[in-house]
Amino acid sequence: MAIHGSLFNDFRENSSQEQFSLQNKKLLKIQMGYGPVWAKSGSMVAYQGDIRFENKGSGGLGKMVKSAVTGEGVDMMHCSGQGELFAANSAAEVQVIYLENDAISVNGNNVLAFSSSIDWDIRRIQARGAAMTGGLYNVSLRGTGFVAITTEGEPVALDVAGAPTFGDAQAVVLWTAGVSMDVRVSTGGLKSMVRGGTGETFQMAFGGQGYVLVQPSESVGTAGHQASGGKSGGLGDLFGG
Repeated sequence: MAIHGSLFNDFRENSSQEQFSLQNKKLLKIQMGYGPVWAKSGSMVAYQGDIRFENKGSGGLGKMVKSAVTGEGVDMMHCSGQGELFAANSAAEVQVIYLENDAISVNGNNVLAFSSSIDWDIRRIQARGAAMTGGLYNVSLRGTGFVAITTEGEPVALDVAGAPTFGDAQAVVLWTAGVSMDVRVSTGGLKSMVRGGTGETFQMAFGGQGYVLVQPSESVGTAGHQASGGKSGGLGDLFGG
């Protein structure tokens, strides 16, 4: 008896020994020998070896309170042990980043996994134009280590230093440290609030130095860049505190 065909050769596990690597465009491979990692709850699709999973919700009481207040839900599980872990999220494409003493601001729905050496928090973005929303929130990832995020389709990385840059709030995935964000609200009236009108009601305007990552789909979810009650003021800079 034999099985014929290229299935088991074409999709053989990759041999990378990096902590984070792509098994394919939609599947992340994590080498657990480098230490514990944080991964989105429910993102494990397979593992080999001895790996333990501890669901810590939003990562501690402080973050749980922030999550409840802001609506920016980031339920994470702590993964530790030895072996290889494979993670994915609804067949979205996976993008791997290595931060070296740097920081990014990410939509919570797009966070897949990151090294335990990365500090994370839910931060309020102070944006002058956000008065109508009362405030916006994102996930801050800071430090040195790997980060894996998901996008629906292949994204575009826009250099905001080259020209004024704007993005639909439901398509912006992340931006890097050094980028400032403000909110532009359409003045087109009621027609602006529906497709086919005069334009988008709510846009993100970016400046400074760095990159904005935008996916080709307006589907980051209602929790993305979540609005909450209260007042805000000043030009948006997530990393200012």
